[in-house]
Amino acid sequence: MRVLGIDPGLRNLGWGVIDVTGARLTHVANGICHSTAGEGEGDMGFRLADLHAQLTEVFRRYAPDAAAVEHTFVNKDAVATLKLGQARGVALLVPAQFGLSVGEYAPNAVKKCVVGVGHADKGQVEHMVRIQLPGVIMAGPDASDALAIAICHAHHMQSAGRLTAALKSAQLRKAAG
Repeated sequence: MRVLGIDPGLRNLGWGVIDVTGARLTHVANGICHSTAGEGEGDMGFRLADLHAQLTEVFRRYAPDAAAVEHTFVNKDAVATLKLGQARGVALLVPAQFGLSVGEYAPNAVKKCVVGVGHADKGQVEHMVRIQLPGVIMAGPDASDALAIAICHAHHMQSAGRLTAALKSAQLRKAAG
């Protein structure tokens, strides 16, 4: 299964692709979509369209089977949070256009899954991503975060698969007994 993680951002939208075979994770690619279509307040639509086009190309090129996005961190600057939310909308829209439902994870949940601690710093996250994906060369911190999101989603999908299999097995035993 191929999983694509997305770290939403208006200027820099990180993405990372991993392949999952059983418990084995393999790095496929990572990068950053940079919105280059103007910097002025009135250019928001063009910036979002730019991110959409770039992320769409990533989906076309790598054909993921699953996608995950980090939840927006709400801070004291409401305007900045709203802008980040708009970029997150693009990150949710593109997978949906490819027929994929999207896993959504809080930043602390991603850190806890990848590092083991919910309040890990970016350096710790990057270090653990490098350990889990040996030889990876990351395009930057946003791509590192996106790979962490993909790893988190892979682990959650594996857990959900084991739970489904256990429930099915229990139902079969109950029906047979």
